[in-house]
Amino acid sequence: MMAFILLFGLVVLPFVASQLVGLASGVSRRAAALSAGAAMLGGLLILAGLAPTVFAGEVLVVTLPWLPEWGLDLSLRLDGLGLLFVLLIDGIGLLIVLYAYYYMEDDDQLGRFYLYLLAFAGGMLGLVLAENLLLMLLFWEITSLTSFLLVAYKFKDKEARIAARMALGVTGAGGLALMAGLILLGQMAGSYALSDVLLAGDTIRADPRYPLMLVLVLLGAFTKSAQFPFHSWLPGAMAAPTPASAYLHSATMVKAGVFLLARLYPALSGTDLWFYIVTGVGAVTFLFGAFFALLRHDFKGLLAYSTISHLGLIVLLLGLSTPMAPVAAVFHIINHAVFKASLFMVAGIVDHEAGTRDMRRLSGLRRTMPRTTTLAVLAAGAMAGVPFLNGFLSKEMFFAESIGLPGALAWAMPAIATIGGVLAVGYSARFIADVFLGPPPTTLDRIPHEPPRFMRVPVEILVGIVVVVGLLPQLAVKPLLAIASTAVLGAPVPPLDLAIWHGFNLPLIMSIVALGGGLYYFSRREIVFRIADRFGDGISSRVAFERFYNGLAIGSRAVLAAIDGFSLRQNLALFLLFTLVLGLSAWWGAGNALLGPLGVGDMDVATMFAAATMLAAVAGVVVLHRQRLVALVALSLAGVVVALLFVWAAAPDLALTQLSVEVASIILLLLMMRFLPIDATPETGAAATREAARRLPDAAIALAAGAGAGALVLAMLSRPFDTISAWHIANSVDGGGGTNIVNVILVDFRGFDTMGEVAVLGMAALGIQAMLGGIALPGRVARGADGRSLAPPVMLKMLVQPLLPLLLAAAVFIFLRGHNMPGGGFVAGLIVAVALVMQFVARGIAFAEARLRQDMTRVLGVGLAICLITGLVPLAFGRNFLTSTHGYLAGLHLASAALFDLGIMIVVVASLVLALVSLGRLSQASER
Repeated sequence: MMAFILLFGLVVLPFVASQLVGLASGVSRRAAALSAGAAMLGGLLILAGLAPTVFAGEVLVVTLPWLPEWGLDLSLRLDGLGLLFVLLIDGIGLLIVLYAYYYMEDDDQLGRFYLYLLAFAGGMLGLVLAENLLLMLLFWEITSLTSFLLVAYKFKDKEARIAARMALGVTGAGGLALMAGLILLGQMAGSYALSDVLLAGDTIRADPRYPLMLVLVLLGAFTKSAQFPFHSWLPGAMAAPTPASAYLHSATMVKAGVFLLARLYPALSGTDLWFYIVTGVGAVTFLFGAFFALLRHDFKGLLAYSTISHLGLIVLLLGLSTPMAPVAAVFHIINHAVFKASLFMVAGIVDHEAGTRDMRRLSGLRRTMPRTTTLAVLAAGAMAGVPFLNGFLSKEMFFAESIGLPGALAWAMPAIATIGGVLAVGYSARFIADVFLGPPPTTLDRIPHEPPRFMRVPVEILVGIVVVVGLLPQLAVKPLLAIASTAVLGAPVPPLDLAIWHGFNLPLIMSIVALGGGLYYFSRREIVFRIADRFGDGISSRVAFERFYNGLAIGSRAVLAAIDGFSLRQNLALFLLFTLVLGLSAWWGAGNALLGPLGVGDMDVATMFAAATMLAAVAGVVVLHRQRLVALVALSLAGVVVALLFVWAAAPDLALTQLSVEVASIILLLLMMRFLPIDATPETGAAATREAARRLPDAAIALAAGAGAGALVLAMLSRPFDTISAWHIANSVDGGGGTNIVNVILVDFRGFDTMGEVAVLGMAALGIQAMLGGIALPGRVARGADGRSLAPPVMLKMLVQPLLPLLLAAAVFIFLRGHNMPGGGFVAGLIVAVALVMQFVARGIAFAEARLRQDMTRVLGVGLAICLITGLVPLAFGRNFLTSTHGYLAGLHLASAALFDLGIMIVVVASLVLALVSLGRLSQASER
């Protein structure tokens, strides 16, 4: 139970804290930073409590059934690989929170940044801890959406919007491919549980669907980790604030793809297809990113392309499938996260203090920023693979694994590794030389200086790790590397020797060549620049993406215009015709008679009268549709008849609901009619001719649809069928604690459905409020078509004054009796809403708002929170979501579902008042 609470708490904590940060930001920047930092630190403390179990060799798996029929459970898994990534996500995240506090300006809305950052961290934690493939996919998409928000943080900047759209487009497309691939993988393995999938490697590789599944999964991983040719989104994402870049592009976002490859390694690797695709793409990306990194004049662009290169290196290692290659990949995941996060922070410090990221304007900053220079040299040295720093060790392992491959790879792979090492030294040397060495800068708008003390602390911590791991790898990183590699391999890790000196061997020679060749390459960089300037003037990937995006949008609009005339009549006709064809094909294919064995019962006089009244009301709506008020009266008559039919059928709950909905709907329509002429103007000329031509086809479609619906009802009612009503009747009292079966079904047996419905109702109300909030109609429309004032009569004002307390008392009565007698939260909410809205209608918007000061959006949130908390509490007792309990307290029988019903009532009240009052405010705004 404790492991269950801690693991789920690890994932939920950032999401909860993101909301607290939003509140804390209203207090101060410091409060927001403390809240965000506490969330990251809390995650590390939870991990510290779970780590001893994982280091002992155990895999923690906790499961909460969610949708088991679909193979989707809330299952979390903590093994060595998950522990490593949680440490990176929360550890570097904590440093980013501190760094961002000093980096972000006062007008940068720091609270909003922390909110996005924590939401992204929660998505990453869910991704790396997911035990279920479908749950992993869910969190995968959360990271895509939240990273979009981080990249587009400065949304007023056009470049940020383009970059965010590009990142979401590329990774979103990869997510669709991954969804298909993971669904196939689960079907091939016979389970979506990761534990089962990892044990079914032989079955998966032998399945004929393996090639298709592998390509789809790899597309998802490659787009997320910016592998060639899907790399272009990452350099554009440098439009994000530097703290976001340091987090996304060192330890989290771009590592999600390589995490996926590492997580599924035991199940998918070991085939030629895996080797050639993964190794090939990784090698091309490794060299491509390293070459273009040197050509970037923006040092964040240099770091972006170097990230692409290092990600390619990790992917290449995972593709080699030699015994130690995955270990080297995991080691470089650790090392790259540390030195790249520190380098991005150094880049942010330089940008913050010098006011530019253009290396052509920078030089000689070592004179004014000596401490920052020292940190930058050490971090860049690790990126280049300089001895005694952490990057050197994983680079040496990479060189060692590139040796001894069969065939042409025996020389090709060492050559690729060495060339990549040369390029890495070259761009690392440029970062240091062009920014920190040379003469003092002369074109800057300000004099650079060291940053605030605590802004440099995160960099110092990370660079300290770089040095400690480089000097003492056996003590500093070996245990963590061993358990993480064991999880990737699915087997015990080979013996690890993380010594700094392995003798004079071929990997050492390759390192010497890379260091010497890289410095020479850097010294001749002007030649490379001239070649790139001459042949590299083609269209940029960002412009190409925008052109593709705009072309796709134009094409979509053209297709939509061709098939959709934006006509409600046309859409309704197509829908009805499709339904008719579908129903007729099903009936024709079954070959059964229309009537079943039960026949048709006799109709009594009351039923016939109700049916005739309803037909007359509907006919009146059709015939008198131009006389809007008369048509509305006829429509309300049809609603009343339906309510009476429910009463006749002994369904008082449905009758109460129908009447309440009918009253609220009529008030809504009456408010809308305020902005319309009383009578609709008939069409004339060509429009009248078109209307006359449509009448016969429209009548035919309407009659056919009505006849089809009637035939379907007749066919169903004349056949025997089984229901589950007997189960509900038998379990209503013992299982739900109430004798009103309808209410027990809504708030207990099918409470999850109701939870979704009230959430949709709330979203609809917020949508209406947002849609109508910016509209201002002309005064003539607000006063009516004839210019007369539409103020309500005095009698209505006098009537609603005593009506309010009576309706509120009736609502309380209906709510309290709802679990055992007809009523409940939904009907009570409708009654309260009608009582309040009538005050707006009769007394005016200003009068009512002056007395109803509550912000209905907050009330809506309170109602949804009550519903959610009522559902979550049973989880703490090992029960399913929304499981209710009941019993006696002081002789009074109480059910916990009543709290859920209270939340429903509050949501209904807030939603209807929001929607209906928005129309009143529209009128008020129009009259000003």
